[in-house]
Amino acid sequence: MRTITTALAAPLLTLALAACGQSGETGPPTEAEVDAAQAQADGSGGEAAARQLIFSDEFSGDTLDPTKWNVVGMDFWVNEEEQAYLDSPDTIQFVQGLEGADGGALVLRPVYRPGQDTNEERDADFISGRVNTKGNFEFTYGRAEARIRMPDAMGVWPAFWLLADAEWPSEGEIDIMEYVGYADWTGVAIHGPGYSGDMGIADRQYFPEGTDVTDWHVYAAEWKPDVIEFYVDDRLTFRIPRTNAEFFGEWVFDNPQFVVLNFAVGGIYPYKINGIEEPYKGMPQETADRIEAGDIAMEVDWVRVYGPR
Repeated sequence: MRTITTALAAPLLTLALAACGQSGETGPPTEAEVDAAQAQADGSGGEAAARQLIFSDEFSGDTLDPTKWNVVGMDFWVNEEEQAYLDSPDTIQFVQGLEGADGGALVLRPVYRPGQDTNEERDADFISGRVNTKGNFEFTYGRAEARIRMPDAMGVWPAFWLLADAEWPSEGEIDIMEYVGYADWTGVAIHGPGYSGDMGIADRQYFPEGTDVTDWHVYAAEWKPDVIEFYVDDRLTFRIPRTNAEFFGEWVFDNPQFVVLNFAVGGIYPYKINGIEEPYKGMPQETADRIEAGDIAMEVDWVRVYGPR
């Protein structure tokens, strides 16, 4: 976290914290609110700096906050993915002092664990982590963003996204970041009635020269009543107006959605991009070996959601 040392910074920071709704009755500001206030004070906070923060997790503790997050378990299975989700310190970890992180970080880690899957229809060789805010925090319109670093590994499938608590895709899905192992790009998409699955409205963004997914980046979606915009490091990468989506089906992005973070491995999406069938659908042996060695993880510095402008 940046600190402000000039004499002018202190009163500006106090005013900015007041704008965030802090008072003696509400307790000390969160790390996210302090960061936003500092950004306002020095004018360097980007699009979200002056907005109302309605949800944040800086992952500064050593456990998942149950008032914010749920953990998905082994019964869940979609997209022919090659992992089972498990609530375990092996798959959902918290790290202090991670290089480049602002304080603590959440680490979602796939683990090679043949024989542990209890789903008879799946029999996955891997376990991994998936968390969401369903029932704890949901919102309609605003800006959701997360600071994430990922591995250069073919066939992994980490993602940061929003989902409605309804039969899919009747009330929509917003994929803020999906990554299938090509280090120079990440994908975004929206899914709704008439434009879901392979027919989802999707796009890729390619990183500027000199950077890729193995660096820290802020992935964001600006969700408005008539448009959804996607950003990487405050750079607009894709824009989907309501009128465009309505060429394909009904615009359903006027209902609450919750936040999802997960690390899948293999499955339909990686397979359709890389064509790998063996030893795992969408994932080569090299990546499986690196998972077994403990080399692969998705690192999340923080998640923040701001109210609409």
